[in-house]
Amino acid sequence: MKSTKLYSILLIILIVLSCSSDNNESNENNLANYTPRINCTSNTVVGPTAAYWDYGNSVPPPLTQVPIIANPGSQFIHSQHPYLGLTIPQGYTASEDTDQFTAPLGVNIIRNGNKSNAAVWRYVPLSSYPLNFSVDDIIAREINDKMFKFYGTNGNNFEVLCKNTPPPISENGLTRVFSSRLIRFGNLTGLVWVSVTAVQGLPTLSVASSISVGPTNEYDNLVMDVFLPLSFQLLVSDRGTLPDRDNDGTPDIFDKEPDNPDVQ
Repeated sequence: MKSTKLYSILLIILIVLSCSSDNNESNENNLANYTPRINCTSNTVVGPTAAYWDYGNSVPPPLTQVPIIANPGSQFIHSQHPYLGLTIPQGYTASEDTDQFTAPLGVNIIRNGNKSNAAVWRYVPLSSYPLNFSVDDIIAREINDKMFKFYGTNGNNFEVLCKNTPPPISENGLTRVFSSRLIRFGNLTGLVWVSVTAVQGLPTLSVASSISVGPTNEYDNLVMDVFLPLSFQLLVSDRGTLPDRDNDGTPDIFDKEPDNPDVQ
C-alpha cells in the first residue's frame, strides 16, 4: 500500500479501541453507507466493497475496531521469509506463490470448494519484472494470468467499475508507479493493484501486487470477514509486542477466545 505509516497510526488507534471494548468475537464495523472517494464510474460500488477499493488506494476506512478473521483457522508462515505469516480463515488453504517468470515472494489464500464459487486473496510483496514492462503490462498480467485464468475465463466480458493510475512519483533515483482496478466479470468481483518501483542503475523492476476476488453477492462479507482482516495482519510488524493473555501465540485482537489457550 502507498501509505504504510498512515495505516500503522490507524492500527494503533484501532488496537486501543479494540482492547478497551474487549470484544474479539466479531467485526462490529459498519460500512454499509460508505461511498467511494477514488475514481469509480459505477454507482453500484457502495458499502464495504467501496471502502475496500479506497483502502487499496491508500484511503483508510472509517473503522471503529481492528477487523479480525471471523473464523480463524491454521497459520501460514512462508518457508523462506518467516515475516510473511498470517492466520487464515477456516475453509481456506494457503500456499506460497510460485512464478518462474517473476520469482516472487508471496502467498495465495484460497477458499476450498467449487472454483466458480471460490474466493482468493493473493498478496505478493516482492517480484521482479524486466525494465521494458510498463505498469499497464504488469496489472494486465495479474488480471489475465492470475485472476481470469484461475476462474477459467478468457476475460472477454468484464466491466471495470473503478480505475486509478496516479502520476508517477520520482525522487532520489527512484520512480514509483501505482495502478489499481475494481473489476466485475460473470458473478465475480475482484480488486487488483500493483506498485512498480524502478531504481536507477538496477536491471529489473521491483513489483508488489495484490488480488482480492470472490462472488459479487457476498463480496461485502468477504471484505469484512476475510480481505480486510488479512490485510490488517500485514500491518502488525511485531506480533510479540501485542497482548496475548492466554499465551497461545495469537495476540488477543486476533484471538477468537483470548482467554482460552486451546482456541486461537
